[in-house]
Amino acid sequence: MEKIFYVLFNNHENGLKLNSLLKENSLKSTISPTPRSLSKCCGISLIVEEKELEDVMKVVKENDIEIIAIESIERDMNPNRDVYC
Repeated sequence: MEKIFYVLFNNHENGLKLNSLLKENSLKSTISPTPRSLSKCCGISLIVEEKELEDVMKVVKENDIEIIAIESIERDMNPNRDVYC
């Protein structure tokens, strides 16, 4: 199964700042609601690609961005999701 990697934050400001820095460094990130199974702290997280995790951590450390962790969950592919008929 495919995994999705989330960068978790204590506050949305760090999430938005890291998102901008990743874009400046040509790294992919997507702002996403934080899955409650991973954290109840901040409402936003960033989805990043597994192949770019090392580069993401480099940007985090170089810019002293405070993160809680980078966690992964299995992608939930439910073909019946949002089907109402």
